Amino acid sequence: MAERSFVKEVQKLRLGAGETFHGEGILAITKALLQCGVGYVGGYQGAPISHLMDVLADAQDILGELGVHFEASASEATATAMLAASVHYPIRGACTFKSAVGLNVASDALANLASGGVTGGALIIVGEDYGEGSSIMQERSHPFAMKSQVWLLDPRPNLPSIVKAVEDGFELSEVSNTPVMLMVRIRSCHVTGSFETKDNKRPEMTVADALENPRRDTNRIVLPPASFLHEKEKVEKRMPAAVDFIRSRRINEFFGPERGKAGIILQGGMYNSVIRALQRIGLADVYGETDVPLYVLNAVYPLIDDEVVDFCEDKDSILIVEEGQPNYLEQAIASMMHKKGVDTRILGKDILPMAGEYTGQIMLDGISAYLRANAPELLAAQVLAPNAPGENTLAADLAKVVPGRPPGFCTGCPERPIFAATKLIEQELGPHHISSDIGCHLFSIMPPFELGATTMGYGLGPASASAFNSPDAKRRSISFVGDGGFWHNGLTSSIGNAVFNENDGVIVVVDNFYSAATGGQDILSSRADNPTKSTKHPITDAVKGMGVKWVRHIDRTYDVTKVRAALREALTTEEKGPKVIVASSECMLNRQRREKPLVAKAISGGERVVKPRFGVDEDVCTGDHACMRLSGCPSLSVKKLDDPLRDDPVASIDHTCVGCGNCGEVADAAVLCPSFYRADVVHNPGWWDRFANRVRSKVTGFLQTRREKRRLTFADA
Repeated sequence: MAERSFVKEVQKLRLGAGETFHGEGILAITKALLQCGVGYVGGYQGAPISHLMDVLADAQDILGELGVHFEASASEATATAMLAASVHYPIRGACTFKSAVGLNVASDALANLASGGVTGGALIIVGEDYGEGSSIMQERSHPFAMKSQVWLLDPRPNLPSIVKAVEDGFELSEVSNTPVMLMVRIRSCHVTGSFETKDNKRPEMTVADALENPRRDTNRIVLPPASFLHEKEKVEKRMPAAVDFIRSRRINEFFGPERGKAGIILQGGMYNSVIRALQRIGLADVYGETDVPLYVLNAVYPLIDDEVVDFCEDKDSILIVEEGQPNYLEQAIASMMHKKGVDTRILGKDILPMAGEYTGQIMLDGISAYLRANAPELLAAQVLAPNAPGENTLAADLAKVVPGRPPGFCTGCPERPIFAATKLIEQELGPHHISSDIGCHLFSIMPPFELGATTMGYGLGPASASAFNSPDAKRRSISFVGDGGFWHNGLTSSIGNAVFNENDGVIVVVDNFYSAATGGQDILSSRADNPTKSTKHPITDAVKGMGVKWVRHIDRTYDVTKVRAALREALTTEEKGPKVIVASSECMLNRQRREKPLVAKAISGGERVVKPRFGVDEDVCTGDHACMRLSGCPSLSVKKLDDPLRDDPVASIDHTCVGCGNCGEVADAAVLCPSFYRADVVHNPGWWDRFANRVRSKVTGFLQTRREKRRLTFADA
């Protein structure tokens, strides 16, 4: 169950020649794949590319009509290895995943694929996740392309350019027998626009056809001596073929005047930000016509030497807009200029930041500074936006008053009680070394839990604790891995490694029924019925199959007492070897997405529906706020009372509460206080509900009246 359904939108994939497509970049990429006659597609979800996987999943009927095979791959390495179908067969194939973590995982398959080369077009669509809003380490796709000699396209962020890049990518791959990487940033994935469509193409050879006519070419297999010849072929044949194609197809674009004192060379993905900065300066109009010469690199690898030299040689200086570091383009272009004897001054990271996302303000400030120093005549009649009164101080003023908002668990998240129990067991047994993993559970490193020391990769939480498997240790390590990471890499690299090395640590598998952090896609252990995938494979069975003897399964993580007991047993048992606790409860976001429409339909249909709500008795709450220190739920807040005798604010639960009960469970497990209560809201009550409510109201009213009389009696005395 993905967080967003594209069932309605995918009907646009049926548009034919001459019609106009309107929509998001993600859907446009899918349409472009079908127009290009793709034969098979695989991939692994991850921002900002998750929605592309969701679109493909929702479009399987259309893919089936065309004979296109699609599968959600077990990992990025699996997706890249899938492109092996294009090595011997003239079938166009594509795979997609998040970068750069996806390329880290896929690098072995990518290197082998690039070594042997391809016969059919092979396109790797990577979602570039770089910058302040990223969820990963700050790395780029560029070095992977250069390392394995895979051509890298970085199209301008508009739908016609993105669609053209898909078409060019397949042809470039076929012409040069080399895989091609298509890089799309967050804004490219979600930019909206339109383009003129073409008819979808059925692949000339499907994967089913290939199975009926098997082929092999020993020279394409990565094994000496062929592997040594591959490197020679890359340099002597594939690279020249790629350069000729990029040049003849005019994949890179030129904008603005042909000549000028100053110019800008930029990655295609940076075009919108650059042109917006020039518009704000007054050197470009709303149609993109600019007074500054621009050389837009829709193909950033390989570079076309003569194009670069022709653009630079009549200019005094060039600004290179290259997001991220190292500055590969700047170094390569400076080397070109030196070898050709061109004395154009090359500027880049000395004006723009060396690292970090090039936001609109950074781009505006950098380009303004460059033009002010190198082409002041262009700015003579312009009022520079950075000098506008108060514009630069606004962000600084906001930073002083707007609090930081680190990532945290959602309201009702079933993972929160797991870490509350971990915190409680540490209060009892002392601190432990805790290894974290990629996924929602990584939020445990933040307050109020502040647990976890490292995170080394998806599914590698237990593996990153393996060094602490010392025979002299008096204390066991604890490590966490999510169900998504478990199936991606953790079963072999973490669980298998722990069994093989007789690791004595404690491993907690956080099972929320989905690959939740990437958008709620189904995985092997999902409980849902999936019409095209095999689900309902228990994690406990897989763990036992790997040889783990000590396994405990908790089927309701909100039972903090039970989770704490399981952790205590795992940390104190005399039994040696890995101890695995599988803690299962459905992701609350996905549960709400699934249940809310059903509940709304039931209520509107007159059915009786009971919805639990939790609250805090203000008269009982002491205001020590220990519940928040062990929960951190966003729906838990504080409230100031009107009572002049009570200065401390009390706990309060707001309207966002989803009724998970964790606050009360934590209170019980921590022996905090009885101030939490549960109230059941009954929609469409029956006669018994009304009768019971009248009885309760009368009894409650009687008791309240009697208490008030007693209070007045004591007051008079």
